[in-house]
Amino acid sequence: MLGLMLGVLGSSIRLTITKSSYYKFLMLGLMENRLESKNIPYGYQLCFNAECQLRDKCMHYQAWLLKSEERLGGPAVYPDAWKNGQCQRFSEIKQAKKAWGFKHIYDNVPYYLRTEARRKVMNYFSRGCGPYYRYHHGENKLTPHEQADILAILAKFGPTDGLAFDHYETGWDFEN
Repeated sequence: MLGLMLGVLGSSIRLTITKSSYYKFLMLGLMENRLESKNIPYGYQLCFNAECQLRDKCMHYQAWLLKSEERLGGPAVYPDAWKNGQCQRFSEIKQAKKAWGFKHIYDNVPYYLRTEARRKVMNYFSRGCGPYYRYHHGENKLTPHEQADILAILAKFGPTDGLAFDHYETGWDFEN
């Protein structure tokens, strides 16, 4: 439980709330869609350093605040990450433009090279064609970095001017 002081028209109110409620309160109105436990990817590193000066702006710490009670273990950011007044694993809370769908990204690739281009993009995911189709159908979303990597692959087969993925949405950035 956390104590919180609120100033309301010259008077103050003291509330006691849980750490996850506190985070939800902080995020209320800051972003169009709030960060929720369901948004945190499986295996995302959690940080437990309540003494960290960057905790209110760090995705790893906020992910810990939203951790479900069923999660009893997993990857973590160790206290050793804090060196010389900096956290080596700091990840700012922000949103990114994510993409999915590959119908039109091959439009500028000559027809006789499309099979090879598609194979190179599938190999980018390096785990067979399953992940490729999850990104194609929107089950997974491409980060801005992954989008750039895929366009770099396609640049070897033709111009990438005007190429776009089928769908875009703004979502939480868990890249770091």
